[in-house]
This record gives sequence, structure tokens and C-alpha cells, in this order.
Amino acid sequence: MDKDIDKLLTAKSEQVKKLQEIVKKAIEEETLITNSLLNPPKEILTRGQSISDKVAKFGGSWAFIISFFIILVAWVLFNTLTPTKENFDPYPFILMNLILSCIAALQAPVIMMSQNRQEEKDRKRAENDYLINLKAEMEIKALNQKIELLIQEQFQTLFESQELQLKILKKLEQKL
Repeated sequence: MDKDIDKLLTAKSEQVKKLQEIVKKAIEEETLITNSLLNPPKEILTRGQSISDKVAKFGGSWAFIISFFIILVAWVLFNTLTPTKENFDPYPFILMNLILSCIAALQAPVIMMSQNRQEEKDRKRAENDYLINLKAEMEIKALNQKIELLIQEQFQTLFESQELQLKILKKLEQKL
């Protein structure tokens, strides 16, 4: 009779140990994923990529717009208010138009290079999101399988414990 009770208690403690192992493994895997997401590998940029990012960042800022506007206003005021001999770009401002065209012609491809790099970053981020979602789905399936296995084991131990309890009750009944 004591052996039967010990057997029941051992089965319960084994189930608790299995549950603890499952939880411990899940926490370790989650820690690995979290660490890799929080500390992604550092991106190595070429000199051209670094320059294109800086130009695009400055070209798309209010500082650029305001400073460019101030330069243009100063250009126009200087060339219209100074005597004709000192003007380096009289009224139709042909030189100013040439410089603006050159700036636009050079700035556009540099900004496009930066945008292409950003698009590549977005694509990698989307791939990472997909892989994380896929891993989460696989983890959920694995947890479902583990839970089903544990439930089956619990039913088995319940049936065994009921069987042992019935044996104990029969022994007690026979003694009485």
C-alpha cells in the first residue's frame, strides 16, 4: 500500500519537473530572440553611402530649406541693389539658375541612393518580422503539442491513480 502511494507521488513530481523544464526552455529561447532583436549587427557603410545619407538628411531638413532661401534672397538682393558694375549675375539671374540646376541634378541621385539603402533596410526588417512570426507560429505549435502530451500523461496518471485507489479501497474493504 505504501508503494502505491509513493508511486502516485513520484508520478506527480515527474509531471511538475517536466513542466518546469518546458518553461525553462521557453524562457531561454525567448531571451535569445530578445537579445538578437535588441542588439542587431552594426551596419558597415562605405564612404559614399555615408555621404549620401548625410546629404539626404540635410537636404530634407528645415535647416536646408531656410538656409537655401536666405542665400537666394541675398543673391537676388545683392544683384539688384548694387551698382551694375559690381553685379556678377544681373537680372535674369542666369548664373543662379545654372547653380540651382546643378544642385538639383547632383542632389537627386544622391537622395535616391539614400532612399535605395533605406528600402533595403526596410526589406531586411520585413524579412526579420516574417522570420519572427514564423518562429512564433512554430513555437505555438510546439507548445500545443507539449500541452497535449502533458494532458495525455495526466489522464494516464489519473487512470493509474484511480486504479491504485480502487486497489487500496478493495484491500481496506477486505480487511474490514
